[in-house]
Amino acid sequence: MADSGERSRITKGRGATLAPSPRYLATTREEFDDGWTALDERPKLTTTITPEWVKTIISRNKSPDLPFEQSINPYRGCEHGCVYCYARPTHAYLDLSPGLDFESRLFAKMNAPEVLHDELAHAKYQCSPIALGANTDAYQPCERQLEITRKVLTVLSASGHPVTVVTKAALIERDIDLLGALAARTLVEVFVSVTTLDHALARKMEPRATAPMRRLETIRRLANAGIPVGVMVAPLIPGLNDDELETILEQAAACGARTASYVMLRLPREVSPLFQAWLEQHYPLRAQKVMNVIRNLRGGRDYESEFGTRMHGRGPFAEIIRARFARARQRFKLNSQRTTLSCAHFMAPTPVVANPQLALF
Repeated sequence: MADSGERSRITKGRGATLAPSPRYLATTREEFDDGWTALDERPKLTTTITPEWVKTIISRNKSPDLPFEQSINPYRGCEHGCVYCYARPTHAYLDLSPGLDFESRLFAKMNAPEVLHDELAHAKYQCSPIALGANTDAYQPCERQLEITRKVLTVLSASGHPVTVVTKAALIERDIDLLGALAARTLVEVFVSVTTLDHALARKMEPRATAPMRRLETIRRLANAGIPVGVMVAPLIPGLNDDELETILEQAAACGARTASYVMLRLPREVSPLFQAWLEQHYPLRAQKVMNVIRNLRGGRDYESEFGTRMHGRGPFAEIIRARFARARQRFKLNSQRTTLSCAHFMAPTPVVANPQLALF
């Protein structure tokens, strides 16, 4: 691993071009060319998945600008490799790099379904919708084999618990049977993130996520199955994909999306240098312009974390985007069928007693 001053380079199939050292480590390391090994002869970066057994699985927040209070993340890290991902800094808590480690060194919460069952069964648990995959995509590639997300959905369905899902993966179609059963009881709403329709841009920016047009097809298939589905244009990046806003909303609506939302690019902590290095590597002629507009949105800084402005920014450009989005949403009749998830079906599962004899007391 290297610090943020490491020479930026493109790794095939990966989003980040840097591997900055975790901020909590007392020492840092930096790669340098000693002349013995050519840069293109270094070992190929492979993905590793470490099993993890957790004590809790439901995370809670009191953020006034988030539409949920509870969330579940079946995985740490995300192989989709989206360079802009606001969750990248969380890998520093594991003493791993928010750069390439975040998308190649993953952790799977193997006992998530069992822990969720116990938490829902707790006498003091109060039902409110759970957001599935708030920090990392619950349908990233390793879910195909591990099926942790599917097992979590099974627990939620069995207890009649409402859930929302945000993903940019067509793999969610595998679970249409579960999602359809949840939808029949007004217990689920799905949001498909469509950042761009430009295939070349998508391959550079989110290299292992489902291709853009395939995500639109996912919206269509979910809608045809009777599952409430919306589109998220997230993030909106000035100078890269903001010109696609209306087109994305129009095509998503044509595929059956009922609702729409957008989030302006967020660059907390290590995400800012990672994104800037990526810009310089892939779009050097636009890099300065893009960052200038972003800073205008954020009061002259790379990022502002204040509630109320962090999602959409402030200033003239933010107001223009807000107006464009409102007009397009009205034009394509999005948000006209908002889904209010029900908590009326929730029934706490039966607690699991380690020693059946204890249940007699």
